[in-house]
Amino acid sequence: MLIVLVILVVFVCALLGLIVLIQNPKGGGLSSNFSSSSQLMGVQKTGDFLEKGTWILAITLMVLSLGINVVAKNGPAAGATNKYQEQINKSLDAKPTTAAPSAAPAFPSVTPPATTDTSKK
Repeated sequence: MLIVLVILVVFVCALLGLIVLIQNPKGGGLSSNFSSSSQLMGVQKTGDFLEKGTWILAITLMVLSLGINVVAKNGPAAGATNKYQEQINKSLDAKPTTAAPSAAPAFPSVTPPATTDTSKK
């Protein structure tokens, strides 16, 4: 489910980028191409279409982002465990071995080297 949502977000982002790049902030853009040559959608209708498309894609992107957040918080399905979780469970369930305490001290005693007096009197 998470993979599908991520693919949809990438697709919506690409469409949103294309629609925004088509528009001209001064009102030109795609709508200026339809002004004299063809009245297929009309100048005003083209601007309205691009503006509505931008809003729809932006809202869709926000909803998909919230959906990804909800799906990702739940984590993997209850029945599915990964190898790391299995390893953690095994280490937690393992009983420690009780060995007899060793007679050796934790830190072996270190004797300083013998000093020899080499000074002449």
